[in-house]
Amino acid sequence: MTFFYLLVGFVIIQRLLEVLYAKSNERRMKSQGAIEAGAEHYKWIVLLHVLFFVSLTAEVLFHQQGLGPAWLVFLIVFLIAQVLRVWALASLGPYWNTKIIVLPGAQKVKRGPYRWLPHPNYIVVALEVAALPLLFGAWRTALIFTVANALLLLLVRIPAEENALQELKE
Repeated sequence: MTFFYLLVGFVIIQRLLEVLYAKSNERRMKSQGAIEAGAEHYKWIVLLHVLFFVSLTAEVLFHQQGLGPAWLVFLIVFLIAQVLRVWALASLGPYWNTKIIVLPGAQKVKRGPYRWLPHPNYIVVALEVAALPLLFGAWRTALIFTVANALLLLLVRIPAEENALQELKE
């Protein structure tokens, strides 16, 4: 269980640091005239992530599960996701945000993983939402939140982001 607490604690701290970084980027970008799009759905993304950690912790503790049967595979997937996360954040640099913040006149970033993938950070989140619970045999959390995350991203978030970026071009 120590490994569970350490890993989940690491991810939660990582998320909190990302929120601080995003807030800093948001303030700077808005001071340059950036606008926020899709604000109405942001609360649902935050809620999904909070409930994910609650569900993961509850499932692992309730079932007193240690590492799952294929834990090494899921650990490798999780670590690959972390490398891709750092690469995506570094590629966007001061433009990275947890919200949809667009700066009129700015060029769309096409370096790093953005050369090949339109939304690499969403792939990272999808990998984590599946791999982190499965690492500990919490298949219910993996199933429920993988589906919920996919629906939220594919039906709401990505279309809102694409619309905001399209409006930026016009």
